[in-house]
Amino acid sequence: MSSRYTDLVRLLLRHARSDLLAGAQVDGLTGGDDMPEGSDARAQAFANDLEKMGPTYIKMGQLLSTRFDLLPPSYTDALTRLQDTVEPFSFAEVREIVEGELDMRLKDAFAFFDEEPLAAASLGQVHRATTRSGRDVVVKVQRPDVRETIRGDMDVLDKVTGLVDKHTSVGSSYGLNQLLHQFRRSLVDELDYRREARNLLRFIELTEAHDRLVVPEPVLQLTTTRVLTMEHIEGRKVTDLGPLALIDLDARPLVEQLFHCYLQMILDEGVLHADPHPGNLLVTEDGRLALLDLGMIATVPQRVQTHVTKLLLAINDGDGEEAAAVLADMGHALDDYDAAAFRDDVAHLVSEAMASGPDLEAGRLLVELSRLSGVHGLRPPAEMAMIGKALLNLDQTTSHLDPDFSPADAIRDNVSDIFASSLKTSPGGLLAAAIEAKEFTAHLPKRANRILDSLARGELRVQIDALDEQRLHLVLQRTANRLTLGLIIAATIIGAAMMMSVETEVTFLGFPAIAMLFFVVAVMAAVALGVHIVLTDRKVARYHPSSQDDG
Repeated sequence: MSSRYTDLVRLLLRHARSDLLAGAQVDGLTGGDDMPEGSDARAQAFANDLEKMGPTYIKMGQLLSTRFDLLPPSYTDALTRLQDTVEPFSFAEVREIVEGELDMRLKDAFAFFDEEPLAAASLGQVHRATTRSGRDVVVKVQRPDVRETIRGDMDVLDKVTGLVDKHTSVGSSYGLNQLLHQFRRSLVDELDYRREARNLLRFIELTEAHDRLVVPEPVLQLTTTRVLTMEHIEGRKVTDLGPLALIDLDARPLVEQLFHCYLQMILDEGVLHADPHPGNLLVTEDGRLALLDLGMIATVPQRVQTHVTKLLLAINDGDGEEAAAVLADMGHALDDYDAAAFRDDVAHLVSEAMASGPDLEAGRLLVELSRLSGVHGLRPPAEMAMIGKALLNLDQTTSHLDPDFSPADAIRDNVSDIFASSLKTSPGGLLAAAIEAKEFTAHLPKRANRILDSLARGELRVQIDALDEQRLHLVLQRTANRLTLGLIIAATIIGAAMMMSVETEVTFLGFPAIAMLFFVVAVMAAVALGVHIVLTDRKVARYHPSSQDDG
């Protein structure tokens, strides 16, 4: 455990003074002198350091690559390219895990099981296999001890981010501990392969109406928390297709269905494939597009769905002010949020984007809007950046498969229809609305009679809590007391000064004793009043940091 703290502290010290958190105060943390020069080089060094620290930090880097509102572009780009490939673990360990999870011998579960993995990542690795029924499958096996490693890393990160949030301006501005809790939930979900199997079944259902899209079917009888068995789909990665292969491919129906399906899933169903990059998409031999690696699936709340739809419609109309208003409504404003400057910059960005015409990339524009929100002190919801990243990956896929495809036209054709379909009310929603209407109708006459009776008797009272009168009176009273005491002290000092010229028999240091007495008392009272004011104001600021001094 101590080595984990050491590695994390070394990482913080190495990168705290770089431009990782551009514009943030790091409160005394000093970076090392061995940082490479240049923003891109420092960002790549940060990604490399995360990669060396193991699976938890690799996954954290991948998640941070979607936080365009928090990190500079050079860092999000470097983290996007973060490689999740590591050395495979031994087949003996694979056999032990599979047999322990399935509670049967490997040869009883599979007629064939390839000892050489197809790929190895930080959380697990994939092997080709054939079931006893003759079905070609791939088996994903989770790494041994990866759960314990991640649990230990999470405990360290939780303590460190808690201290950073409490004692530094970076923590108070960015809410690092809250971000960590969101990351913990997504990583715990990804470690449960049964959840990924459910995601596969959900995506099979969502893509059912699109004949050019295919999702591998899980084999539930051979799936557990640490072992996932699913249909093997033969194909080539989109990124591996060269110009000659693309000539023979009817790509337009593929990209149209892919774009429509993802927009519908995000804006209507509230389901987001967090990482649809071209490497997770295969072109099959029969010309279909296979969607792979569905471990990280996010849920888009209804509120965010509505706001993103309105935002895309505003962008499509070239209405920058409406886009800024939607972003302000869906985000969380920090203390330094400047609404006017934000509105002007958004309007300029949208107008510049619309000038590109059919070449408009909605994903890139959403990414830039998320980044612009962070610059102006407006924290957008995390789902906003993830949607932007997903659409950006889709833009890259569609531009590779069909360079003539226009994402802007696809959004224009699909968003309005998707928004209209989202207005349909489900039978359950209609029933709930009917129950609410019934209760409202049943109670309305009785409540109306009570209001009218109270009005007729002159007993109707309206209570508004717009102003705390008791607190206001207390503040005014304390302010008046301070002013009165200050005036008394000032008058005493002036009176004592005037008495200094009066000759008396009793003197002190050559001055009238009575005058010196009043002068000393007045000075001590002034000092006591000053100390009282300072201590009181500090106490108020500590418990009510956003409130004004109440005396």
